[in-house]
Amino acid sequence: MKLSHILYKVDNLNASVNDFKAQGFHVEYGSKRNPHNALIYFSEGPYIELLEKAPVSSLSKLILRLIGKQYMIDRFNLWETCKPGYFEICFENHKNHFKSEMETLKQYSQKFFITSSKRYDPQHRYLKWKLLFPSENKLPFLMTYFNIDPKPINYVHPNGVVKIQKVVYGTTNEFINLLHALCKDETLSIVEGKGILEVNFKRV
Repeated sequence: MKLSHILYKVDNLNASVNDFKAQGFHVEYGSKRNPHNALIYFSEGPYIELLEKAPVSSLSKLILRLIGKQYMIDRFNLWETCKPGYFEICFENHKNHFKSEMETLKQYSQKFFITSSKRYDPQHRYLKWKLLFPSENKLPFLMTYFNIDPKPINYVHPNGVVKIQKVVYGTTNEFINLLHALCKDETLSIVEGKGILEVNFKRV
């Protein structure tokens, strides 16, 4: 797997979109109507997701609780209560399943839950993908790549940024080997620590 994207918590989505645009990034909302997130895509490598609140309703949380997936509710609650800034990473593959990833997680005695997601983006593209949430909330979640590639081709942001060059992610020592087994990406450096410690950009 590769590093898919980095989640960035915001208190006000519209204000934060304007702030990142002022910094010279091109930003697009995740959906045309009532968006809960916005994306900063790069032609190569991981992208940034600005997130104001977790994309689950109270009803969805109730259903998750009833089917014994409290750990997913706990993860989404963390998303909604964390401080503004980079707070979570996601891994991706370019398949339509998680067969090898499931085997790896089982080898490390990790449980998980798989679901699907979809949305129409502002360009009217119908994006679909699958998600895997480990029961251990200290582990990143996983996704299959979109059925349609939304990334621009040969794009340079107005501020000269072409891609995310390096992400340093801290976790507890017990999970470092597992993360290395799941994700092999030169962009990502996994160290002992807590959360996203560094994000560097490459400019022209």
